[in-house]
Amino acid sequence: MAAPTESIKVTLGFVEKVEKCRLSRKYFPSKVGGKPAWLSIKDIPNSDRLKCPKCGKVCIFLIQVYCPVVTLERCFHRTLFIFVCKAPSCHSQDTAAFVVLRSQLPRANEFYDYEPPDEDNPVDEAEGLVVGLCAVCGCHAGNKCSKCQVRYCSREHQKVDWKAGHKASCGVKGSTGNGDNNILFPEFELVTEPEDYDQLDEEENGTTEHQETKETTEVDDELDVEELEKMAMAESQDDRQFAKFKKRIQHEPDQVIRYERGGQPLLISREKRPQKSQIPPCGNCGSVRQFEFQVTPQLLIHLGVDSLENSIDWGTLIVYTCTKSCDEGAPYKPEFLWKQDIVDTSM
Repeated sequence: MAAPTESIKVTLGFVEKVEKCRLSRKYFPSKVGGKPAWLSIKDIPNSDRLKCPKCGKVCIFLIQVYCPVVTLERCFHRTLFIFVCKAPSCHSQDTAAFVVLRSQLPRANEFYDYEPPDEDNPVDEAEGLVVGLCAVCGCHAGNKCSKCQVRYCSREHQKVDWKAGHKASCGVKGSTGNGDNNILFPEFELVTEPEDYDQLDEEENGTTEHQETKETTEVDDELDVEELEKMAMAESQDDRQFAKFKKRIQHEPDQVIRYERGGQPLLISREKRPQKSQIPPCGNCGSVRQFEFQVTPQLLIHLGVDSLENSIDWGTLIVYTCTKSCDEGAPYKPEFLWKQDIVDTSM
């Protein structure tokens, strides 16, 4: 995925199968599934930092978006990572079982060449300085198998790899773990293109997409009784909002992300919409956070979890990041994700 440019209002992301070597960290990929292609290789997050906020299990890599900020030299390279808990019970309405991290580097840094790599002739990346990663999920691993050098981030993932085949290869020289397990999601590259969408129809109706979305994010949290009665008598606002979401998405139905740093998210519902007071400031520098990108429900189809049964689910995932993209704190800085579900208006 090429870095979005500031002249483009909305950039759309789509999944595409490519050679695995193109998704290694030296090419600064945007990708879905597989193991994360870490940007900074200093202080890579361990399982403690990737614990599900609800059940405590290790969250699995979902998606990363390479998104430099061209006006900031410290953000010449910049990637946002989302990790998700795979337990279906952690994805009920009103819960967000995700971890979001931001990493960034200047052009001159200790890990990458100053000049860009040759993407026309990709080669498999040697591990090099990236050592001590979990054989199952790719995060920092503090534990080793007692009989060999294979590393794991947690007892949970050691058991997974043992059952997946490490039992047979344990102790064999050069063993790197089985690596064939059902924990990771299918791997894709994220490719992008600018959104080409004509808003004339909406403007003719008196309200642009931007104006209406801004309205929903700035409305007061509390409504008086009279206002609630008016809402009850009116056509379902959720039905209208969902219809608008579908109308916009249908112009490019395969889109899995919508990127617009500093813009407004396309909400799927008027319920559980993010209020300014509910988006916490940056935990490193205290700056306010702003919208950067959102993940659409179309991604669920590619992950193989789109099911009518109990499974991972969301309406849209909205990511907010530090407006300053600060450098304070650890190389991987936590950011904020708001999960908005589809509201069942039939009840």
